[in-house]
Amino acid sequence: MTNTIARLAAVLLLASLAAGAWAQLRTLPAESKRGRIEHVQDMIVAIDGVQRRLAPGAQIRGPSNALLVPVAIPKGALARYVLDGEGHVRRVWILSPTELALEPPTPQPATSATQ
Repeated sequence: MTNTIARLAAVLLLASLAAGAWAQLRTLPAESKRGRIEHVQDMIVAIDGVQRRLAPGAQIRGPSNALLVPVAIPKGALARYVLDGEGHVRRVWILSPTELALEPPTPQPATSATQ
């Protein structure tokens, strides 16, 4: 009887760990853009060096999908983001190491071989 309870507990523990790992994969909108983001001040962030205002009610999600306040954005974090109609940052997803590995490489500008 004790052995059966121990096995059941082990199965439940493994199932809960697997569910947690599965829940970390997010589906990001196709229209989202990739950039390096950091908090500047108040409701201002810089994405790839360009300062942008956060939209009212903007959501910033960390790598574990938890909501973050702007000052908690890791400096220079790679993220995907969506702008609203006025050019304000509406949603941000700080990319996890798994998501970074799945991202296609950022295209490099073409350089001329002959000068």
